[in-house]
Amino acid sequence: MSYTPSFLLLPRSFWPIFLVMFFLMVLITINLMVIKTIRQFLIEKPNKAKLPPGPKPWPLVGNLPEMLANNSPTRWIHKVMEELNTEIACIRLGNVHVIPVTCPVIALEFIRKYDASFASRPISMSTEIISKGFLTTAVSPFGEQWKKMKKIFVNELFSPHKHQWLTNKRNEEADNLIFYVYNKCKNVDNDNGLVNVRIVTRHYCCNLMRKLVFNIRYFGEGRNDGGPGFEEVEYVDAIFTLLSYVFAFCVSDYMPLLRGLDIDGHERKVNDAMSIVNKYNDPIIERRIEKWTDGSKTSADVEDLLDILISLKDANNEPLLTSEEIRAQALVIIYHSHICFILFVSHIAMAKRVNPLRPARPVINPSKKGRCGAG
Repeated sequence: MSYTPSFLLLPRSFWPIFLVMFFLMVLITINLMVIKTIRQFLIEKPNKAKLPPGPKPWPLVGNLPEMLANNSPTRWIHKVMEELNTEIACIRLGNVHVIPVTCPVIALEFIRKYDASFASRPISMSTEIISKGFLTTAVSPFGEQWKKMKKIFVNELFSPHKHQWLTNKRNEEADNLIFYVYNKCKNVDNDNGLVNVRIVTRHYCCNLMRKLVFNIRYFGEGRNDGGPGFEEVEYVDAIFTLLSYVFAFCVSDYMPLLRGLDIDGHERKVNDAMSIVNKYNDPIIERRIEKWTDGSKTSADVEDLLDILISLKDANNEPLLTSEEIRAQALVIIYHSHICFILFVSHIAMAKRVNPLRPARPVINPSKKGRCGAG
C-alpha cells in the first residue's frame, strides 16, 4: 500500500494557506538563526581575546567602502592607524580581518612565534590566474603542490651544479648588455648618447631569464644594436603589468561572490597581460614537449631549464610535471627576474640619495662585443 502525504489530502482551497504558513516558518527559522549568530559573536564571547583596534565596519562589506573611496589603500590604512594612535590594527574587508602592523617588534613576533600560521601565501584573483590555479612555488599557498614545486625549484633548477652549468648563458647576456649600452652611448644623433638605465636593466633581466629558460634572446628578429625588438617590448610590458597586480588590492579577493563582475578592472587587465605572455611562451613550450615526446630530444640534449622541467620523471618513469605545471613554472622563473630588477633599481635610487653628485660616465669603451664575466 502506497503512502500519501497528509497535506495532499487537504482540499485544494487550503493549499495557498498551507504554502503561506510553510514560508512563514522558514523565515522565522532563518531569523532565529541570524539572531543566534549575532548573539554568539557579540554577546556570548566575552572571555575571548579582543581584536586590535580599528574602524567600525559596515555590515557584510566591512570597511571596503572607505578603502575604495581612497586612491591609495596603503595610505588610507596608515592614516587610520595614525588616527587610532596604534601600531597594530584590525580592518575588516568583507569577511576577512586584515591586521596591519607598523611596529618592528610586533612584526618579528608574527614572523618568529607565529610563523606556521602566517607562512602560507594568501589566495587572490591575480595570483590564481598567473600561477594557472596555484601550480607553482612563488605565489601558491602552502600545501602538497607547493612542496612538490619547491623541491624541484631547489634541487633541479637552481642547485649549485645548475648555477655553474648556466654560467656561459649568463656571460652571453652580460656581453650583449655591454654591447647594447656601448651602442646607445655612441648613438649621439638620436638619443644624444643617453642611456635609460631603467629600460636597459628591465630588458637585461628578462633577456637573461629567457636565455636560461628557453635558450633564446629574442622572440622575433631583435635589433642589430643588441636592443629589444617589438616582441620583447610587448612581452616585458605584459610581465610588469602582472607584477603590478600581484597581491594588489582587489575587491573580489575579500568578497569572492563579486569575482565575475570585475568591479575594479583588475581581472581584465591581468587576463590581457597573460594572453600576451602565453602568446610567446606557449608555442615554444609546446614544440619542446613534442620533441621530447617523439624522441628527437633525449637526456643528452638538455640545454636549458625548460628541458629540465620536461625531462623530470617520477618513480614510475612517467613525466613528473604536466604541461600546465611546466608553463606555470616557466612563467614564474621569468617573473622572479623582474623582482630582482625592482631590487636593483631600488639600490640605485638609494645610492643616488647617498651621493647625488656621483658622475654618470661610461667606464668602458669596447669597439665590439667585449667579454664580461657574470658568473
